[in-house]
Amino acid sequence: MAIVSIGSDLCQISRIADVLERRGEGFCARVFTDAERAYCDRRPRSRPSHYAGRFAVKEAVMKALGTGWRSGVRWVDIETLRDPGQAPTIKLHGRTAELARERGITRWHLTITHDADLALAFVVAESES
Repeated sequence: MAIVSIGSDLCQISRIADVLERRGEGFCARVFTDAERAYCDRRPRSRPSHYAGRFAVKEAVMKALGTGWRSGVRWVDIETLRDPGQAPTIKLHGRTAELARERGITRWHLTITHDADLALAFVVAESES
C-alpha cells in the first residue's frame, strides 16, 4: 500500500447552521446524499455539527483527488457513511469514483473531529502498490 494523496478541510459549524436555516431542504438535497441526511437529521441537537463534518469531508476528498469542482465532481458523489460503533468511511459514486480509480486510489482513510465552532476532516487516499 502507498499513499497517493491527502486532503483536509476545516468548516465553520455556525456557517453551516446558517445555511441550513436559510436554504434548508434545497441545500441538503444538492450537497448531501439521502444516507448522510438521515444520519445528521437523527441528531437534532448536533445536526449542524454533523452536516459541517460531512461538508468538510467532501472538500477534503476533492483536494485529495486534485480536482476541486473540475472534471465532473459533484457533492453527492462523495458520501460519508458510518455504521454504529464504527469509524466513518467514504463511498464515491459516479464520475468521482472513476477519477479515483484513474488515479489508482483503492482505499480511503478518514477522520472527522469537532471542537467549538469548527469541524475538521482529514483524508488519506491509498493505492494497492
